[in-house]
Amino acid sequence: MSAPLSRIRGGAHASIRHDSAAGHVTGAALYLDDVPSVPGSLESALVLSPHPHARIKNIDVSRALAAPGVAAVITAVDIPGKNDIAPIRSDEPLLAAGIVEHEGQIVAAVAAMTLDQARAAAKLVSVEYEVFEPILMLEQAIERENFVAPPQQMVRGDVEAALSSARHRLSGEFACGGQEHFYLEGQIAIATLGENRDIHVWSSTQHPTEVQHGVAHLLGIPFNAVTVEVRRMGGGFGGKESQPTIVAGIAAVLAWKTRRPVKLRLSRDDDMRATGKRHPFLFRYDVGFDDDGAIKGLDLLLAANGGHVADHTPAVMTRALCHSDNCYWLPAVRFHGLSCKTNTVSNTAFRGYGGPQGMLGIETIIDIVARHLGLSLEEVRKRNFYGAERNNVTPYGMTIEDNMIEQVIDDLDRSVDLKAWREDVIAFNKTSAVIKKGFATMPVKFGISFNRPALNQAGALVHVYMDGSVTLNHGGTEMGQGLFIKVAQVVAETFQIDIDNIRITATTTGKVPNTSPTAASSGSDLNGMAARNAAEQIKDRMADVAADHFNVPRAEIVFSANRIYAGNRSISFAELAALSWEKRVSLSATGFYRTPKVHWDMATSSGRPFYYFTYGAAAAEVAIDTLTGEMRVLRAEMVQDCGESLNPAIDLGQIEGAFVQGMGWLTTEELVWDEKGRLRTHGPSTYKIPGSRDVPPVFNVRLLQNAPNKEETIFRSKAVGEPPLMLALSVWLAVRDAISSLSDYRLSPMLDAPTTPDRILAAVDEMIERCQLR
Repeated sequence: MSAPLSRIRGGAHASIRHDSAAGHVTGAALYLDDVPSVPGSLESALVLSPHPHARIKNIDVSRALAAPGVAAVITAVDIPGKNDIAPIRSDEPLLAAGIVEHEGQIVAAVAAMTLDQARAAAKLVSVEYEVFEPILMLEQAIERENFVAPPQQMVRGDVEAALSSARHRLSGEFACGGQEHFYLEGQIAIATLGENRDIHVWSSTQHPTEVQHGVAHLLGIPFNAVTVEVRRMGGGFGGKESQPTIVAGIAAVLAWKTRRPVKLRLSRDDDMRATGKRHPFLFRYDVGFDDDGAIKGLDLLLAANGGHVADHTPAVMTRALCHSDNCYWLPAVRFHGLSCKTNTVSNTAFRGYGGPQGMLGIETIIDIVARHLGLSLEEVRKRNFYGAERNNVTPYGMTIEDNMIEQVIDDLDRSVDLKAWREDVIAFNKTSAVIKKGFATMPVKFGISFNRPALNQAGALVHVYMDGSVTLNHGGTEMGQGLFIKVAQVVAETFQIDIDNIRITATTTGKVPNTSPTAASSGSDLNGMAARNAAEQIKDRMADVAADHFNVPRAEIVFSANRIYAGNRSISFAELAALSWEKRVSLSATGFYRTPKVHWDMATSSGRPFYYFTYGAAAAEVAIDTLTGEMRVLRAEMVQDCGESLNPAIDLGQIEGAFVQGMGWLTTEELVWDEKGRLRTHGPSTYKIPGSRDVPPVFNVRLLQNAPNKEETIFRSKAVGEPPLMLALSVWLAVRDAISSLSDYRLSPMLDAPTTPDRILAAVDEMIERCQLR
């Protein structure tokens, strides 16, 4: 008798619900602000600069210190260690020291017995400024060569010769705006002192190790004296990668000064003013192409608004450059990236990390080329797609070994009939004078791995107890995306036990050190592999015990369906765990994983920055009102390559959420600064994220079937967190298509993103004027 074929509950590839699903919908899931305060805890509030660029001449905290309940007020001079929390470069202060460089920069912080007392006292801090003229616009920064990091360049071929000899040549510029993360749970941290120099920090962060390092630098203590813990976040999207170090750092310095626990939670207004966002980009292009639309040469400038310090901007620019090819072979190309410095809040990581901006650039250019030639967008794309065995090397020198984009597009076409869909849209526009529909598709090739090779590693800690129950800890963080349940499924599959036997524990630097951020869509890839490695070590030890127990060769031991088999004899997993303990065999292991093959040379902008690519395709239909500029997405259809999905239910949710978030970036989410550098859209009353009524009425998502990852990822799955966001570029292109319909699809609209009603209306008026002049 061999092991049974029955499956465990909740192993790899099973569609099971999020481990906190019930808690999310009932309110039982605990977030940091739900943690009961211990006696003596203090609340804190911030003092923000009202100026985008000024010298701090004097700070008077006396009135604030004398206010009711106030325990401490800190400025830059009160930081015991180094006033630097830079995630990549250096000299990025926690508290402004001498100079403020954006409106909303943190100048001081107050700790008091209650939140109301802290906020009231913060208003009493008097700061005297000498105001300077700020740089607020990208164009100003480009003209003055004002950068937060050196320019980057990626070149292949003789670009000037290719442009000069091309049958057609066009040039121009366009832009896309930034985006606020708008996580449901704002930035928050709680710092508590322990014995000696120890400090424990609860932080809503995607990167506990970075918070650990930041706090240690600020306090002048070693890393091992700082323990950072996070059970869950109420959303992150990249906004909780470097930015939480600001909040945790202030809480830690206040706790250090007062010797009492301190909580710092930002209001939505302060959060939006003081923390970074997605980078706005300006694009300037010069493109040469033939009569069929094949691009012969492309010179593309990508200028990112980095804000006042570097933060993640250099790495975001690198990824933008690496995705400015998207799915296309560009024989002669120059991508020139400028990381610009302005007197605005420092922009930071955001879902896609430069990839969406890079793809928006090339897709808009492809759209412009197609309109110029009177060809369909799909025709021009096909003439420029990477090949299977030739023309398959990216501008940064990576060979594409798994090109699936045409397979994915064909899958989408079979499911929705793209040609018939487009014909329906064109037919509607012929009979509708005011409402115009637009239709567009979008292919996506997105690279998976961190730009910095050192970050492509992960650790895990697994314990098996004598009753067969398992505790799992790893370096990944849970922000609602389902990472914890996916990694638990990996461990369940490895041990062949039901997932109910596995307890998922909070991420902490005290259990798994030197963690990478949960970012770059690599959370499951890295932490799943590390957890599997740990579980395999324990499983091997238990198998040796089982072989000895049954007196059979090790090769005959089979773990299956909560039992361990040796021929026709078996014992339960729990019984074997108890027996292993009796035999004094360790049931605990640390696991580790490092992504193979990846390497990158910053000096030459070349290498293999990605372990593999993931692919997707979308089609979208929109309607615009040519009299008001209002727009609505009517239908969206998507297919996404997830390899052999670890959890199809979780992945479908990620795809839906990413698309809607990307749609918001491109359509409604506009960040507005006034002439004095003040953010005017710093709350839900003025900043419009998509709501339930903005979701397309027809909204269908499918996973590509029978497409396991060719690389040896965890159970041949593929990442899903970021790639689907770029599918929303189909909406951007569909809006352009609707406006172009006014010229019978002959002209490209002058349009920037987001496509707010005023921008659409201006583009409609401009299109009508151009048509009248022809």
